[in-house]
Amino acid sequence: MHDGFLKVAAATPSIQVANCPYNAQQIITIAKQAAEQQVSAIVFPELCLTGYTCGDLFFQQTLLASAMHSLEIILKELKQENIICIVGLPIMIDTNLYNCGAVCYHGNLLGIVPKTNLAEQDGANETRYFCTAPAYRQVKVCNQIVPFGTNIMFSCDTITEFQFGVEICNDVWGTEPPSNTLAKEGATVIFNLSASAEAVGRDAYRKTLVAGQSARLKCAYVYANAGQGESTMDYVYGGHDLIAENGTILAESPLFDTGFIYADIDLQLLRQERLHTSCWNNAANSCYQKVSFSLPIIPLELERVIQANPFLPPHMPDLPAHCETILNIQANGLKNRLTHIGCRHVVIGLSGGLDSTLALLAAVRAFEAMQLDTSGITAVSMPCFGTTSRTKTNARSLAIELGCTFREIDISASVLQHFQDIGQDSNQHDVTYENAQARERTQVLMDIANQLGGIVIGTGDLSEAALGWATYNGDHMSMYSINCDIPKTMVRYLVAHCININVTPLSDILMDILQTPVSPELLPPMGDTIAQQTEEIVGPYELHDFVLFYTLRYGFMPHKIFRLACLALGDKYNKETIKHWMIVFYRRFFAQQFKRSCTPDGPAVGSVSLSPRGGCLMPSDVKSSIWLEDAEAISVE
Repeated sequence: MHDGFLKVAAATPSIQVANCPYNAQQIITIAKQAAEQQVSAIVFPELCLTGYTCGDLFFQQTLLASAMHSLEIILKELKQENIICIVGLPIMIDTNLYNCGAVCYHGNLLGIVPKTNLAEQDGANETRYFCTAPAYRQVKVCNQIVPFGTNIMFSCDTITEFQFGVEICNDVWGTEPPSNTLAKEGATVIFNLSASAEAVGRDAYRKTLVAGQSARLKCAYVYANAGQGESTMDYVYGGHDLIAENGTILAESPLFDTGFIYADIDLQLLRQERLHTSCWNNAANSCYQKVSFSLPIIPLELERVIQANPFLPPHMPDLPAHCETILNIQANGLKNRLTHIGCRHVVIGLSGGLDSTLALLAAVRAFEAMQLDTSGITAVSMPCFGTTSRTKTNARSLAIELGCTFREIDISASVLQHFQDIGQDSNQHDVTYENAQARERTQVLMDIANQLGGIVIGTGDLSEAALGWATYNGDHMSMYSINCDIPKTMVRYLVAHCININVTPLSDILMDILQTPVSPELLPPMGDTIAQQTEEIVGPYELHDFVLFYTLRYGFMPHKIFRLACLALGDKYNKETIKHWMIVFYRRFFAQQFKRSCTPDGPAVGSVSLSPRGGCLMPSDVKSSIWLEDAEAISVE
């Protein structure tokens, strides 16, 4: 199964300056080792066949001839390998010498890309030896007629997402890197052959530059740097290799190391990122020459790290700041709405569960930012048939601890009266029995808001909206939905974060809420134990959030999401379980769009949103059959 993944590598061989045959053997050895690891393309450092630090030896015909002969050996030795090998060497064309990257595959030269921006700093004196690059021409190298120039795009016939370009070292450090145009013309991968000397702080800057370029261009950036064996007469070369994808460093070599690093890049992810960015539709037809080649599609064994919770930041030390940002977005969204409508009161249905707890915490932040007394927040507990003493006590304790106005209104009698009015048997615990409670609660909240001249704050989260786990015109409705873009798994982390930044007794209350099973509490409890546990009914939220993220964020097909889910969560759920709940997700997600089409305003906090006003524009009567067919066809063997 391909799924858009490709394994690429960056290498730093241990070379000897001006010993081209020796250097060629080092390149061949590493390339073969990489091919054994299923690497499809590998890039080596700038001028690695000769060594970058040859100086005036670049004027020597002996060196240039040896480099060309060594390139022929590389082509011959790697002819049977299914790996693209990009090698740096000096090449003389007519009377001009160029600093080049030679793209080798199956014994052929697919093309030769000369350096655009010649370096004249940090001891480099490249204009002394090399000429600036021409746009495009054909030349004869190694007895082959080869495309030569900067306007070359390498395009794979068998993996259509794989188009790549080549730039050399200083090209990316300039104000107009060739990779800018290459990416806009369709290159999803940029290979850079580099010889960047080390200095204090340069490795960090280099890493930032490569990651930033991959983010800006929505591409994979594979950077190979010169290292061991280069002359240290004036500078030291650290062999700092990097592989970045869309702003994330996937692999990085330690300084002063040799060998190669590799990573699985997701070409479909990059294409989807560009699909969502309008500027990529503005690429003009250019004079770029496309060089076609074919790679075998192999059943790649992924070694890529897949986060179990893709809504979290990739580095856990960043989580507290991430949580603070979300809470501040919520608080400022509510603050601005209240300021705009001239309102100083809000009403929240407080159940003692996670979602309403988070909504209350964010509302308190908003009131503090507005310098309003939190007594203007009315938290209403509305116990009914399924309410347990645990959640009722936690709701009361939380509201009082935060200085809010607390009201407890038992709605049991109102709901029983409603059952009598409509002829509903109160012993029949069906959907009417459940939803009547949710709608009665919403009526109470709306009417109290009218009494106070306030607004009702919605507590439902992104995961519930995706699954349609809300009562239409019940908890589905509010006047401002403060949690609307936060998935259930992230709600847990946000409440946990509030525990970490507070002291007891608030922390103790929040901890007990965090440990309470997720439930709407609409069915009678067993004693004082919650009888209705949401995840036993609709499935584990961490699985649903995983599918939701990759469905909305990248538009991946179900079979690919299944593959990723098995990598990320396979130690917790077997394949049959993952497939079962994925099918449930797709059925519910598409069937419940009508609820999302009329949801209240609420602040976006991340890259995944179900807002009908821009986050997810989808018809309410869409058919889910093609997603379900793909999901049901997944093999779990």
